[in-house]
Amino acid sequence: MSKTKIAPSLLAADFGNLQQDVEMVNNSNADWHHIDVMDGVFVPNISYGMPVLKAIQKHATKPLDVHLMIVDPDRYIKTFADLGASILTIHYEACTHLHRSLQAIKAEGMLAGVALNPHTNVSLLENVIQDIDVVCLMSVNPGFGGQSFIENTYNKVKALKELINKKNAKTLIEIDGGVTSKNAAALTNAGADVLVAGSFVFKSENPTQTIEELKNIAG
Repeated sequence: MSKTKIAPSLLAADFGNLQQDVEMVNNSNADWHHIDVMDGVFVPNISYGMPVLKAIQKHATKPLDVHLMIVDPDRYIKTFADLGASILTIHYEACTHLHRSLQAIKAEGMLAGVALNPHTNVSLLENVIQDIDVVCLMSVNPGFGGQSFIENTYNKVKALKELINKKNAKTLIEIDGGVTSKNAAALTNAGADVLVAGSFVFKSENPTQTIEELKNIAG
């Protein structure tokens, strides 16, 4: 059984047949549903919000991995817990009091995630890494699907893995952006634990088979 988790990003799903795509993920070898919430302020795009997440949650049988690309995420921590999020990831760049935010997420019974934009150094997490369940490294600039993978991500994964080991943390490393069958193995070899794939899965001819392929390559 593959130890690497695959989290298809529903941002790339067919919104006219959202239930069908959620059920496809349910019935595939994927591990999580990855859900990107964008506010048009923190990132230059607006995706979807609470009503759509509620609809997804109604049909999802796998954990909801909710990634907030929004300003002031603290305002919505309880809301996303009530909507069924299993993992709630907030951006380092959007949090003034990151430690407090992480504690608030955990207090609601969710796993706490922190996302880093491509320019943000992993060393900034040194003092809170033991409080983080998942670090989501953005391997594209956040805001839009279908972007090209940033090659420096491999170096960031290795540096983050070193920090996690140094601090004896149990943090998972998640990669979000431009993940395909061509870089999946290199990412997991560098230390990644979770691969988010949107366009590569949902724009393929057979998404279920593509998820299986990613799972096998990632190992």
